[in-house]
Amino acid sequence: MSKLLETLRLSSEQLISDLETELFAQSNLEFGEKQGFVGHERAKEALDFGLSMEAPGFNIYAMGEHGIGRQTLIKQILEKKAKKQETPPEWCYINNFDNNHSPFKLYVSPGDGKLLVARINTFIDDLINLFPEIFDNPSYQRQKAAIDREFNQKYDEAIAKVEETALKNSVVLYEENGEVGFSPLVDGKPLNDKEFANLDEAKRVEFYEVLAKLEEILSEQLLELPLWKRTSSVKLRKLKNDTAEQSIKPFIKELEHEFASNLGVLKYLSTVKTHIVDAVLEILSDDSEENQNDKDARKLMVERFLPNLLVEREPNAGAPIVYEQNPTYQNLFGHVDFASFQGSVYTSYRLIRPGALHRANGGYLLLDVEKLLNQPLVWSRLKLALKTHKVSIENPYSEYSQPGAYSLQPEEIPLKVKVVLIGDPELYYTLQDYDQEFTELFRVLAEFDRHLDKNDDNLVAFANLIRQRADKYDYPKITNEAIVELVRYALRRAEHQRKISANIVQVNDVLDESFYLWKQQGAHGELTADLVKKALSAKKRRTGRMSETWHSEIKERQVLIDTQGEHIGKVNGLTVLEIGDSVFGTPARISATVYAGSQGVTDIEREVDLGKSIHSKGVLLLTGYLGHKYGQGFPVTLSANIAIEQSYGHIDGDSASMAELCALISAITQLPIDQGIAITGSINQHGEVQSIGGVNEKIEGFYRLCEDNGLTGKQGVIIPATNVINLMLAPEVVKAVEEGKFSIFAVEDIDQALEILMKEKAGTLSKVGRYPRKSIHGLALDKLTALEQLLHGNDE
Repeated sequence: MSKLLETLRLSSEQLISDLETELFAQSNLEFGEKQGFVGHERAKEALDFGLSMEAPGFNIYAMGEHGIGRQTLIKQILEKKAKKQETPPEWCYINNFDNNHSPFKLYVSPGDGKLLVARINTFIDDLINLFPEIFDNPSYQRQKAAIDREFNQKYDEAIAKVEETALKNSVVLYEENGEVGFSPLVDGKPLNDKEFANLDEAKRVEFYEVLAKLEEILSEQLLELPLWKRTSSVKLRKLKNDTAEQSIKPFIKELEHEFASNLGVLKYLSTVKTHIVDAVLEILSDDSEENQNDKDARKLMVERFLPNLLVEREPNAGAPIVYEQNPTYQNLFGHVDFASFQGSVYTSYRLIRPGALHRANGGYLLLDVEKLLNQPLVWSRLKLALKTHKVSIENPYSEYSQPGAYSLQPEEIPLKVKVVLIGDPELYYTLQDYDQEFTELFRVLAEFDRHLDKNDDNLVAFANLIRQRADKYDYPKITNEAIVELVRYALRRAEHQRKISANIVQVNDVLDESFYLWKQQGAHGELTADLVKKALSAKKRRTGRMSETWHSEIKERQVLIDTQGEHIGKVNGLTVLEIGDSVFGTPARISATVYAGSQGVTDIEREVDLGKSIHSKGVLLLTGYLGHKYGQGFPVTLSANIAIEQSYGHIDGDSASMAELCALISAITQLPIDQGIAITGSINQHGEVQSIGGVNEKIEGFYRLCEDNGLTGKQGVIIPATNVINLMLAPEVVKAVEEGKFSIFAVEDIDQALEILMKEKAGTLSKVGRYPRKSIHGLALDKLTALEQLLHGNDE
């Protein structure tokens, strides 16, 4: 037996991955190099392919766990690629003078949008300085006076004829406040109302008769007065228009010359030319509203003619990269603002605001798929935009708004964007199963690895990432030994001696906490390995309340776990509890009882609905093993109960199946099990041991309990041999194994585990089909034979 134990016992070197401190002596930072992409080669190939494909539908879903640097790594690739691409055009919205409800789009070359806005602003300022003073020009005043004289001449001639007739009838004609009146003449003097009232009746009647005749003559002479006024007004208006147009024409010509290479701007300027004269005469002339100052006039001109530049781009800046962290409908597609004036709400093309799609148009848009799907209406509209290659700005809830509410319908803008969704595997496969459009639009999967291979290149690169972060936040110099501890922590998180956890965020957290401790101890010297160890210990203590409570209950015998002695049908299994950030291993007693009967193996956890499906599967495999191992010559008939004692919550996983089988065989053979040896592992129906998870936490949990109760040198843990590569144990456990105070055994089949636990040979089947009489399997076969005979009698 001692030879077998030595064969299966692991050395301290096998319990942890070896790291050479000298490997981390150099850093790319010393040569001014920035550490880029580390690992994830498959994802990098997928990203290169997806970003290079110009055919529609080849958008990308970047799949991986949080914290592995997906966003950072994607941005590195995008920045490198975007710099080589042409800068996309700028888009403006301009006024639709014929229908203000539907503003037009306007395309301009990169950088020209800002220039166009500046020039139109200058143009408006020039007009404000020019008007209304332009109408004080002597030439304009002469032409205006000539038009006025022409009208006055016709009017004066008509009045003169009436006046001549009036004088012949002793009546004088006069004009007062623009109205023509008549008054009788007596002795060459016109009478006032009082004097007229003192005249006798006959003279007054005579005057009224003359007055009626004069009124009729006046009407005949002034019959064409409205026509004269209209003709005069038309001439004056044409004079004003011509004067304004001639004054504005040089400014428009200058703008057209400046933007001669852009047909869209020229078309826009042509429209401006058509409407600018009317706007100037309405807003800037002397006939405009009273008390309107230059500030108000300028605002009105801006609201009509200044383009609304959605996104400003720098020439030769490359393609844009936009990461929208809050993909609401407005943030993604843009929106139309509303403003109030004198208690009234209004909007215009100037109040159109861009969204992330506008900013990323011609480049790349990064979105968090979980946040995206949590926003109402956004997912369906995003798919529509990607399918139609157009982005529109509209109110998604317009159908629910009040009738008659005024809103805009801006012209759609062509969309050319590569969308990269960042999400986890569960969302990817859910969308793939339930959304056919998702498969059509996101054809490229970039799957990021959970782990990085532990080779020298990746180790050095990983260390450079750590030092790069330290340099970014002005941390002190990190020693090589400290880097070793951080890398070892990454190996522990990966639960693998040959793989590093790609979750750099977890390592950065430890680095930040180490820096905090460095400041606490006086902020001097380098950041050492001792500080990293203290940071890890502090983190473990903060999250270790549940673990300490559980171990306290075992020490106080509230939970019955023995670390010494022997018991029949009882074994210490190992479990892992994960509660929030707290993950710890703890032993659990597994017991089995056997008696005559035909009920088979009963899983008590399953019977009371505490055992989940995988755990129940593991117990059912025991029946398969018993039948295969012992039931070749007779039907295996027994009743047995298996339970995980003092377990009051749901249990899942099959990592206790090997321990349950050992407890069951102990109960059958009546051979005691060493309680100083805990066991974990899964088995199949042939008794082969299979890998399990959480092996490090399980070993450390049992070691801690043994240490509290006193290490005897005979205690240890049995694990599957396939889990040896997953060992990254705490230094105190490694030290205890090295000193011979604790043992870890790696087994390949159930026989090896039984021999370690029961201190007896398992036994092998002879040529005649029998096991050695004193062997474990021999005793089990005898007991099962006796139970079968007891139940069915001896056929002989």
